Amino acid sequence: MGTTAATVTHMLDCLSDQPGFSAKRMFGEYALYLNGKVVALICDDQLFVRPTPGGVALATGAVLAPPYHTAKPHLLLTDLLDDPDALIGILQAVAAEVPAPKPKKPKKEA
Repeated sequence: MGTTAATVTHMLDCLSDQPGFSAKRMFGEYALYLNGKVVALICDDQLFVRPTPGGVALATGAVLAPPYHTAKPHLLLTDLLDDPDALIGILQAVAAEVPAPKPKKPKKEA
């Protein structure tokens, strides 16, 4: 079962108080970005946040679960959509600890 576009739209609406959030479809599911950094995955209509030390410290009592069967465990925080301020704080902490994406290499001309 894949994530529906309606779920992604709902999650982005919940996070709309903070600018910089976006989502991109990847491998049948979605990646959630904050200012260009991947901070979470949306898989099977659930939110899986990268488990950085700052994010784990703020997400007290969060369950760790893999977003897909071969993935490392992530923080399962779908329930925090009802508390967007807390969720935004966690996602900001994760974004502060995640390295910036590497610049893409220019394509060679044929």
